This record gives sequence, C-alpha cells and structure tokens, in this order.
Amino acid sequence: MAFRKKSTKNPPVLSHEFILQNHADLVACVGMFFVLGLMFEGTAEASIVFITLQHSVTFPAAEERATESKFLYYYGIKDLATVFFYMLVAIIIHATIQEYVLDKINRRMQFPKAKQSKFNESGQFSVFYLVSCIWGTFILISENCLSDPTLLWRAHPHNMMTFQMKFFYISQLAYWFHAFPELYFQRTKKQDIPRQLVYIGLHLFHIAGAYLLYLNHLGLVLLMMHYFVELLSHICDLFYFSDEKYQKEFSLWAIVFILGRLVTLIVSVVTVGFHLAGGQNRNPDAITGNVNVLAAKIAVLSSSCTIQAYITWNLFNVQLQRWMEEDTTLQAPSVKKKRTKGRSSRKGTENGVATSNRVDSPHKRKEKSS
Repeated sequence: MAFRKKSTKNPPVLSHEFILQNHADLVACVGMFFVLGLMFEGTAEASIVFITLQHSVTFPAAEERATESKFLYYYGIKDLATVFFYMLVAIIIHATIQEYVLDKINRRMQFPKAKQSKFNESGQFSVFYLVSCIWGTFILISENCLSDPTLLWRAHPHNMMTFQMKFFYISQLAYWFHAFPELYFQRTKKQDIPRQLVYIGLHLFHIAGAYLLYLNHLGLVLLMMHYFVELLSHICDLFYFSDEKYQKEFSLWAIVFILGRLVTLIVSVVTVGFHLAGGQNRNPDAITGNVNVLAAKIAVLSSSCTIQAYITWNLFNVQLQRWMEEDTTLQAPSVKKKRTKGRSSRKGTENGVATSNRVDSPHKRKEKSS
C-alpha cells in the first residue's frame, strides 16, 4: 500500500530517498510481523506482549448478581513493548492522513513551500487533538469523573487503572514517541528541530509523569483542557493559512488561549495543593503508587506551571512574528506607491515643460520674424 507519492525515478533500495518515500510501507511490514506472530504457537506469547495491554489484575465481581470479573491494570516494564507497537501504528496513520488528506489540500490550495510544512503540522495536530478530546471526554464521563470531582485526587485502588484509562495513556505515549522519527520522515528544517524537540519532550514528560505517579484522572482532565485549547489554536492556523483575513479571529482566540492556561493552573493548584495535602502518606512507596509526599506535589505543581508558561511564551512569540510580517507587507506596497508617484510627477513636469516649449516656439518665431 502506497502512502506517499512515488517519484518517476526509483531511488536505490535502503537509500535516504527510498526510506523517505516508503517509510509507511516499511513500518507496516514491521507491524505485520507482530500480527502474524499471533498465528503461531511458538511466537504468540511474545506477540501478545506488543499488541495487548499487560500487567492486569483480576478482581471478583462486587455484587452477587454480577457474574463478570473486573480487570484492572498497573504499569510495568512490558508497557514499553506495547508503546513501541502502537508507535508503529501512529506512523502509519500519520502517513495515511498526509497522503490522502493534507497533500490533496496542498495541491488544490497551491501553498508556497514555506506554508506547506506549517499547514501539514497544524493539520496533523488538529486530527490528533480532536480524536484525543473526544476519547478523553468519553473516559471522564464513563468513569464518573465529571459527576464526582473527588476522583481527581483519589481512586480506589490508588495504584490501579481501568482498561480504557491505561490504553489512552499508552496511545498518548506512542503518539508523542512517534513524533521523533517523523522529524526525519517529514524532512523538518534544522532550525525548526530544537523547537519541535522541546514541544514533544514536554508532552512526554508530563504524560509519563501522570502515568507513573497514578495521577490518571487529574492528568486526563488537564490534558483535555490543554488539548482543547491546542485544537482551537491549530484550527485557527488552518484558517489563517487558507486566507490571511482571519488574523482578527486569531487575536480573539488568544484571549481564550490565556483563559485556558489560567484554568489549568487553577485546577492543578487546587487539586495538588489542597486536597492531596490532606492525605499525605508518611510511608511513601513509589512501587505501589504511594507517592503523595511534599516532594512529589512540588514537582507536579512546578512542572504544570512550567509548561503553561512555556506555551504562553510561544504564543506571544508567534503573535509578534505575525504582526511583524503584516507590518512589512503593509509597508512594502506603500513604498512602491510613493516611488511610482514621484516618478509620475517627474514625468508630468518634464512633459509639461516640453509641451510649453512646443506651444511657445511658434510665437517666438513670429517675434523673431517681425
């Protein structure tokens, strides 16, 4: 299956250009090895580690009428294999969206090369944030987190999570890990790589922190607020790339952006600073999830404040760059008009002098003749 448009010339096998053009096909072949491993008894046990969630614990049904047992999960070293497999899936989905959606829009809109990379980035993130917001909201509703806000700082048992909660975090980690090889596959410019690495690293750090500290519900709520604001940001960017007249809407959106950051900080401070303070454990144990100590709370608050400050600072930089670009585009035609006016006035005066000389020349000739 071809996810990228192939050129007329066939590059050498395993060359730089060959990998860039066929990276989705190569990754799909690697993923098929794990899927085909389920068909054989000798490799099924190893393949299951990559495809299904690991570290499950079976709990008996709480009610007498209930016949099905309940499965809860904790994290472990086998989760790295699961993250790797779904990272391959994320690369394939990324290439599919790029080939069948974004590339077609680029060809229709005929964006310049400078805008194509930014448009592709905003398009990919818009799809990811939209799916994550819908999925995360469904989890919050199904686990009664919206109706019972106390789940933000407590969960029973505190070191366990449901299937959908763990699968959500595994998928999030897989997506952000897949962003590292995508820097190579998408031919990211060298000057943009440091910014992308910081952006990806901050998301991985905070998602992994909430996953390892068993702050699943709090991390999910903060992620939903963050993703919703980022979704609006990239949607505004898509409209801005299609037509620059939407710059005013971008300025109005900046207010929503700042309000979203403030709400995120308030939820973090209220949850971590007040509610977790009442249930501090004297005998913390990081292995079992009892990490409710002063050092952990300070780390959570500081990291939350840091990422909000960093993202807000990036917003100001982007806004300033766009204002500067608008000023340069507005000043350029005004300078051209002044130059054309000056030239036209000079030509007018020269023409006027020439015509006056031409009119006066017959009279002067009569005077001379008389």
